[in-house]
Amino acid sequence: MNFNIPLLKPIRIILFPVSLVYYAVIKVRNWMYDKKWLQSSEFALPIICVGNIAAGGTGKSPMVEFLIRHLKEDFRVATLSRGYKRKTRGYALANDATNALEIGDEPMQFHLKFPDVAVAVGEERIVAVPQLLHDRPDTQAIILDDAFQHRAIKAGLNIVLTDYSNLYTRDWYLPTGDLRDEKRSVQRADIIVVTKCPANLSKEDAEAIRKELTPEEHQQVFFATIKYGELYHILDHTHYKITNDVEVLLVTGIANPRPLKKLLDDQAKTYDQLGFSDHHIFTIDDLRDIRRRFEQLNAAHKIILTTEKDSVRLVKFDQELKSLPLFVIPIEMAFLFGEQENFTRLIATFIKEFNVSA
Repeated sequence: MNFNIPLLKPIRIILFPVSLVYYAVIKVRNWMYDKKWLQSSEFALPIICVGNIAAGGTGKSPMVEFLIRHLKEDFRVATLSRGYKRKTRGYALANDATNALEIGDEPMQFHLKFPDVAVAVGEERIVAVPQLLHDRPDTQAIILDDAFQHRAIKAGLNIVLTDYSNLYTRDWYLPTGDLRDEKRSVQRADIIVVTKCPANLSKEDAEAIRKELTPEEHQQVFFATIKYGELYHILDHTHYKITNDVEVLLVTGIANPRPLKKLLDDQAKTYDQLGFSDHHIFTIDDLRDIRRRFEQLNAAHKIILTTEKDSVRLVKFDQELKSLPLFVIPIEMAFLFGEQENFTRLIATFIKEFNVSA
């Protein structure tokens, strides 16, 4: 259920007492880790954790892809995710026969984009890491996807993301708000990235946000925006460019489609949206609904548009999709104020120095 829908906001307010109980539970849990009553395990290789303290889309997948893209030429990196909403359990390493139902949509997306990179899933990451290293003993660094609040593993470098439109400093705890961890937990991070910023964010506005976040002395704050790539057909990967005479049916099963909707506001003549829950597993009935909605669009030029994450859950209907103009829009994370080189240098230095000291 999406509690960000305006009509559901009163429900979130009513659930405020529940959020107090939730806050108390996570506070006690963190206190037990801080007091060493619950133990965090460390591994003798560089582990980079990408996460957030809020539920919903803050851009973790684009960040993981950014790290893979900029590290894989110099280091043998692997990714480890939980594999949310997959139909299997336990540890699994992606191979040529793997599909999204087996490992989850985001890991499948990583695997398709970077087939030479080890992509693994496992609910219990503390168990999955040794299994991954057994399967890929040449691994030089592991990227933990969405694991900041899972303190069973102590990562060597923690990257925490917060959405520009919903900074954790202005948020509250589930279910009244979106926070799933204490705000003070961000103090454990080494790097804070404010994601989904406007591309024209001013340095003055960025500095105001930096002051609001009140980073620790050891922390660096970066600002990033979403960069959209060229549309490609889900099956044959032919490219397509949206013009202002095209009507779009936007099909999404992601937590936060707002940036994509803004893009369509700017580029398309008009668009309709068919939204599903985050990580929705599409059925043949869903595909029929998509086709029906598309056929109802009264336009000479029209397409269906979806995200890369959704596409890995739709491509299984390859026969049915042959007759549909279903296009995928890729996204990348782009750093503002010329800070990309500084960010990538920090990550590479961490890996090199860890391996030297090990």
